[in-house]
Amino acid sequence: MAVHAHPDDEASKAAATLAKYADQGYEVMVVTLTGGERGDVLNPAMDRPGILENLPEVRREEMANAAAALGVQHRWLGYEDSGLPEGDPLPPLPEGCFALVPTEEAAGELVEVIREFRPHVIITYDENGGYPHPDHIACHEVSVAAFEAAGDENAYPEAGAPWTPLKLYYTHGFIRARILRFSEAFEEKGGDNPFADWLAKWKTDQGDLMGRVTTQVECGDYFAQRDDALRAHATQIDPNGFFFAVPLEWQKDLWPTEEFELAQTRVKTSIPESDLFSGIEQA
Repeated sequence: MAVHAHPDDEASKAAATLAKYADQGYEVMVVTLTGGERGDVLNPAMDRPGILENLPEVRREEMANAAAALGVQHRWLGYEDSGLPEGDPLPPLPEGCFALVPTEEAAGELVEVIREFRPHVIITYDENGGYPHPDHIACHEVSVAAFEAAGDENAYPEAGAPWTPLKLYYTHGFIRARILRFSEAFEEKGGDNPFADWLAKWKTDQGDLMGRVTTQVECGDYFAQRDDALRAHATQIDPNGFFFAVPLEWQKDLWPTEEFELAQTRVKTSIPESDLFSGIEQA
């Protein structure tokens, strides 16, 4: 089970891994906590009448198409997108939005889905949310709370029979070493390097999330499905934009994995891992 804040997050974070496990016969579910209602139309080709006005419905259809591309099941948790506050000072969050919902309340809703689906592995974001969007940080907090409570018969008794998931992972996509490898390939082959400015602005004291990675899943054969899922979110993803800057064959050759951090485990495993289900077969 992969728990995400908004529709399109599942396509940009560990999507090829989800597609791989689904193809191998595992039951895979994406849970989307909010509807992405406060998002913008980020693809110029979709900036046309009727899209922004009907964005919630459009994004629901996009999410269905993305789930189909990955071969996974999907559930909405039904909370309202908080939006990304901007300004100095930052404005207050909208009343009733997901980031203002008490963690224990949202965790109870997620526990119910966990107990129904009965996953062995749960994937979510780290304590920084991947980036500091209030919904991403709340997603982390809710996911951790639900992971810990789902197997407790005294927690949320109305949410179904207890089920104890065995491993909790954080997905890490913004790996500096990965970006650097692609940047070097552009420099070697000539032409414009889309990562040069980004790397130049990357503060050395920010470090590299690679130091937190415990698990790398080989999934290059599923990058095309990942890209299909990205394109399914047509309002959010420009097919001529950043996500498609690196040719698919370069990605499969230079960095054919997706990266995770094992945050909690209830089974014995050995680090580093190459499989999110390491140790579970013997559990």
